[in-house]
Amino acid sequence: MALVHARTRRRAFAGALAGHVIEWYDYGVYGFLAVYIAGNFFVSENPSAALLNSLAVFALSFLVRPLGGLVFGPLADRIGRKAVLVSIVGLMSASTFAVGLLPTYERVGIVAPALLVVVRCIQGLSAGGEMGTATSFMAEYAGAVRRGWGTSLVVMGSVIGLLFGSLFANGLAVLVGASAMSEWGWRLPFLLTGPLGVIALIIRAKIEETPEFLELQRDGNLAVSPLREINSNLRPIVIVFAIVTLMNSYFYLVLTFTSTYFTQYLEFGTGARFGLVTAATVVAAIMMPLGGRYTDSHDRRKFLMAAGVLSILSMLWFFWVSPTSTPGQLILPLLAMAATFGLYASSTFALVTEILPVRTRSTGIAIGYNLPVAIFGGSAPLVAAWLIERTGDPSSPMYYFVALGCVSLIGLMVIRDRDYMEAAPRGKAVLLDASGDATP
Repeated sequence: MALVHARTRRRAFAGALAGHVIEWYDYGVYGFLAVYIAGNFFVSENPSAALLNSLAVFALSFLVRPLGGLVFGPLADRIGRKAVLVSIVGLMSASTFAVGLLPTYERVGIVAPALLVVVRCIQGLSAGGEMGTATSFMAEYAGAVRRGWGTSLVVMGSVIGLLFGSLFANGLAVLVGASAMSEWGWRLPFLLTGPLGVIALIIRAKIEETPEFLELQRDGNLAVSPLREINSNLRPIVIVFAIVTLMNSYFYLVLTFTSTYFTQYLEFGTGARFGLVTAATVVAAIMMPLGGRYTDSHDRRKFLMAAGVLSILSMLWFFWVSPTSTPGQLILPLLAMAATFGLYASSTFALVTEILPVRTRSTGIAIGYNLPVAIFGGSAPLVAAWLIERTGDPSSPMYYFVALGCVSLIGLMVIRDRDYMEAAPRGKAVLLDASGDATP
C-alpha cells in the first residue's frame, strides 16, 4: 500500500465517520419514534396492533438490506468507494427527510402507510450498501498496521448515530409533551436529516479515493464482475457470515431489545430504562476503539475468540439475574454485557477485511454482513420476545443468543493462515506528516 499523509488520512477518517454517524441516525430514528408513527400511519382499534404494524415496517428494511448490499457492494468495487459513499448518504438522507413530509392516514388513507413502506425500503437499500463500503474505505486508509482501530470507528459510528437519534427523539418528547409529539413533533427528527444530509454530502464529497483502490485502477486490475468472483470462492463469505453473527445479534440485543425488555418484562420505569440503555450504549462505544487499537499489535483472531466467549458469559449472567433484579442490581451485568460486546465488535471488521481481497472487498462484506443482519440481527428482538411469551420465562432468550454466539466462535475456529489475503504486520504504524516526514 502506498504511503498516505497523516492529514489526508485524518480527513478521510473524519469524512467517512461523519457521514456514517448521520447515516445511522437517519436509519435508527424511526425505531425510536415507532409509537408515534403507529398512531399516524396505521389505524386500528388496538394500539398494540398499530404498533406491531409500525415495527413490521421497521423490520422490513432489514430484509431489503441484502439487496442494497448486492447493488452497492459490487458498485464500490467497480467505480470506487468514494462515489458510492456519497450516493448512499444522499439516498438515506433524502428518504429519511421524506418521512417527515409524508401525509398521515387521516389525510390520504391507505396511501400513507404505502408511502412509508416505500421510503423505508429505500432506507434499507442505503443501509445495505453503507457498511461494506464504509468498512472497506476505513480499512484501506488505515492500512494493515491500524486496521483494527480504523474499522472499529465504523461500528462506533453506528452506535453514536443511534445514540444521537435516541437522545434527540426522547429529549424532544419530554420537551414538547406526548400530545404535541403525536401531532407534529414526530416529524422534526426526520426533517433534521435534511441539513444533516447536506453536511454529510459536503464532507464526503471532499474525501479522496482510497490508495488501494486507486492502485488497482492504475494497474487495470479492478473486478469486472465482483459477484461472479465471489461466487467462485464462497469460503470467505461463509466465514464472514459466521463471525459477524454474534456482533449483529448482540448489537440489537444491547441497543434495541433491552429497552423493551426493561419496561415490558421487568416493569422498570421510563427513567431507569433510559438510563440503563444509554449507559450500556456509551460503554459499548468506548470499548470499540480500545479493542481495535489493541488488536493492531496482538493476534486478532485469538482476541475475538476470547471476547466472544466473554460476551456469551456476560449475556448469560445478564439474563440469569434479570428476573429478580432491581435496576440498580442490573447495572453491573448489563454493563459487562455491553463492554464485552463492544470488544468483540471492535475488531470483527478488521479480521473480515483481512480475509477478503481488495478487488471484491466491498462486495464480500456487503453480502457476508447483510445476510446475518437480515436473518439474525433484525429478528433478534422479535425472537427474544417470542421465547419469553411462549415460555413465560424472562431468561429464556439467553439460549437463542448462546446459539448465535457459538456460530461465531465456530467461524473463528475454522480460519486458517491460508484464508488471509495479507499478513497483518505488528508494531507501530508509520504515517507521514504534512511535510512528508515519517512519524510514528
